[in-house]
Amino acid sequence: MAFYQFKREQLINASVDEVWDFISSPRNLKEITPDYMGFDVTSTDIPEKMYEGMIITYKVSPLLGFKMDWMTEITKVRDKEYFVDEQRVGPYNIWHHQHILKEVKDGVLMKDIVTYAPPFGPLGAIANTLMIRSKLEEIFAYRKKVVEKKWGTLPKVRSVEGLAG
Repeated sequence: MAFYQFKREQLINASVDEVWDFISSPRNLKEITPDYMGFDVTSTDIPEKMYEGMIITYKVSPLLGFKMDWMTEITKVRDKEYFVDEQRVGPYNIWHHQHILKEVKDGVLMKDIVTYAPPFGPLGAIANTLMIRSKLEEIFAYRKKVVEKKWGTLPKVRSVEGLAG
């Protein structure tokens, strides 16, 4: 089974409290996801803040408008530092997403590390090359724009990519 890693870093001109309050609220997930993805949280009674063990369900249309169920579990949370979500039901064989915040001189460095394995073995590896990787690029580029709009122009933005397999 091939697995891949997708990494992004973004320096945000805001306090760690502001960024944490925004990214740790499941209610903001739709705001940072492109409209074409048809992303809807289907969990009921969503709390303001996520917590370890929390299950969140969604409907999402990653390809050709086909709606699918996605369920993630918040497996780790360290207040104002990081949280991890892992897919329990969805399109990937493995989905492990680390959201890391680090207070820096200019604001907050937000790091995302997504480790994933597409389904269908060798066909999944081809799908990653042809579309999955570029779809992740689009989604994170959209999120970057939303974050920039929310907290203004950033003094510095860095991107880092890594691939394992």
